[in-house]
Amino acid sequence: MTMRMTAALGAALLLLIIGLSSVYTVQQTDQALVLQLGEPVGAPVTEPGLHFKVPLFQNVITFDKRVLNLDAAAEEVIAADQKRLVVDSFARYRIVNPLLFYQTVGNEAAANSRLGSIVNSSLRQALGSQPFQAMLSAGRSTLMRQISDLVSQEAKGFGIEIVDVRIRRADLPEANSQAIYKRMQTEREREAREFRAQGAEAGQRIRADADRQRSVILADARRQSEISRGEGDATAIRTFAEAFGKDPQFYAFYRSMQAYRTALASKTTTMVLSPSSDFFRFLDSLTGATGGKPGQQ
Repeated sequence: MTMRMTAALGAALLLLIIGLSSVYTVQQTDQALVLQLGEPVGAPVTEPGLHFKVPLFQNVITFDKRVLNLDAAAEEVIAADQKRLVVDSFARYRIVNPLLFYQTVGNEAAANSRLGSIVNSSLRQALGSQPFQAMLSAGRSTLMRQISDLVSQEAKGFGIEIVDVRIRRADLPEANSQAIYKRMQTEREREAREFRAQGAEAGQRIRADADRQRSVILADARRQSEISRGEGDATAIRTFAEAFGKDPQFYAFYRSMQAYRTALASKTTTMVLSPSSDFFRFLDSLTGATGGKPGQQ
């Protein structure tokens, strides 16, 4: 009885193992390929769910149905105008034929390696026929389509559909970048010197014009002041002439008083004149009125 139960349990366990080995599950994001002794058997399984296989003799490998990423290594490319570029690119692809994919590349790691070489080769071919300026102009989209078409043609043989190929960066090599930077720096310094010279010239021209206008304004002001002063003096002379013309004796007396003030202003001044000099005629009249004699000073 015990031996029979043991045998039954062993048989049940063996049947369970065989049963579990005969089924497999395909996820919604996967597609499967059944292999028998390492060789593909039947069509790829793309429908998600539970599926059957021959236990012990068959095994299942799966591939992703989603869009996969490929970051290609940066490569140095020579453009048509002999300018060197360091291009960093990436690609997006999908496995559309699992059987062909398995037969040609085997797995995703090998596919990425092969696709990386294809992308770099296509970049060299496309960029080598275009000048560097094409990477910076509106024709870049056309250039990217050309690269994508070249990669797609090569990738079809691996059961791969190329979704997109893009250039992330396109830089000059470090040595070229330094040379261009120095040339740009020299050019900017030359432009700065030119602008400073133009500014100095403009400043000198403005200062010269301001000095000229200042001289003209001052000359006009002096001329106007001289004219005004002359007109004032003329008016004063005319006024005095009119005023003194009414009384000539008073005018002579006034002028003599001004002459006395000017000549006798300093106490250290010594004058030797004849008493009968016309200079003292008004003093004579004053001393005559008082009974004195004119003195000398």
